[in-house]
Amino acid sequence: MQNRNRDNAPALINTTVPAMSSSFDRLLHAKRRSAADVAADVKSGERLDYGFGLSQPDAFDAALAQRKTDLRDVIVRGALSVRPRQVIEQDPEQRHFINENWHFSAYDRKKSEAGLVSYVPFNFGEAPAIYRRHLSVDLVVLKTTPMDRHGYFNFGISNTYSRAICDVAKRIVVETCPAMPVIHGVENVVHISEVDAVIEGPDVALAEVPGAPIGDVDRQVADFILREIGDGACLQIGIGGMPNAVCSAIAESKLHDLGVHTEMFVDGMVDLAERGKLSGRHKQSHPGKIVFTFSLGSKRTYDFIDGNEICLSLPVDLTNLPQQVALNRNVVSINNCMQVDLSGQVASESNGHRHVSGTGGQLQFVRGAYMSEGGKSFMCLSSRYMKGSRPASRIVVGLEPGTVVTTPRTDVMYVVTEFGIANLKGKSVSERARAIIGLAHPDDRDALYDAAGRSGLLGRRFI
Repeated sequence: MQNRNRDNAPALINTTVPAMSSSFDRLLHAKRRSAADVAADVKSGERLDYGFGLSQPDAFDAALAQRKTDLRDVIVRGALSVRPRQVIEQDPEQRHFINENWHFSAYDRKKSEAGLVSYVPFNFGEAPAIYRRHLSVDLVVLKTTPMDRHGYFNFGISNTYSRAICDVAKRIVVETCPAMPVIHGVENVVHISEVDAVIEGPDVALAEVPGAPIGDVDRQVADFILREIGDGACLQIGIGGMPNAVCSAIAESKLHDLGVHTEMFVDGMVDLAERGKLSGRHKQSHPGKIVFTFSLGSKRTYDFIDGNEICLSLPVDLTNLPQQVALNRNVVSINNCMQVDLSGQVASESNGHRHVSGTGGQLQFVRGAYMSEGGKSFMCLSSRYMKGSRPASRIVVGLEPGTVVTTPRTDVMYVVTEFGIANLKGKSVSERARAIIGLAHPDDRDALYDAAGRSGLLGRRFI
């Protein structure tokens, strides 16, 4: 097997390929194997990679789980699982498989709480370099489109770091899926000449993740943010009810000539495109294109991006690294978070030691937006949540021990709740504390003010 590590250089398309489609067809015929046959080659102690989100294989996963009694200490790495992983379901004592995960879905979180999945911390945009510089992979199995007439398998809906895994993997296997959209992009394919085996997966629909419903609190938050967005802005919008509400508000607004340079293509962006809001003409990076690294949502979204030439799928280092974000002017970054403390620290991925999601690209887009000329970043949260049967404040004096700081207070710009918006840049600790208390639910403000005074956050003048 050739060494695909390119000394950290960007992965290039393999140009030493057969010249005629008939040659590609012969290679495809020679490399077709069943999922069981591919799973039979896995050895104890090997490191396997399933890729990200909708790239994770299903037929191979089931076949590998059937071999569990033959195997020990097989590491299986993945991220954002959209269907149950059989290497987890069929090995509840984790005697045979060790499951690692870069970013939790609701399913992954549940399995982590059962002790079956271990989170791997990272900034999403660093993933390609992490693979090329630090990780070894014995076998990667990725769900892709069927081979095209040029001999390429398209990574489809999850470009992310797929090419980087292929560059370092000792063996590459693709599990084809006829329902996978073909997405135009960069580093978004692997060639039949590089592939060791092709599993023809079943023709089943891709998993859909419906958008979170939009409530009154979400609409109030969106209204505050909408006032800060100008014509020609370049948008990064995260997942959740509040970002969805911002998309909805923009769609109904008079804003125009907006661009998109984002991590995740969400359902609300289809509305913006169909309303004629996304010309992208003022973007400096890939003008006119809707740029993203993966998508997860409804079939309507999958159909929109399939073969759509205005959509451009890039590897995650080209979407998320701050210097790439900042190539565009007037970047607007909008993300959800779970808690904010009175100094401005933002927690978006854990509640104490209970891990909920992941760092993802939040911090990198916050930094990239601030580096952008005219850029702004927004941290959105409701002022309260239900803790059991009682409401609890998301605005806290200090974060609970074990809670991970996703975005440091030094990086936070705007914080937004249904009760207002505050820009923390340039504010002292006491000024921040007073501004953030003003975003809390009115019934929580007195207790926060008293606790802040006792903690010395307000200074002597304000006690």
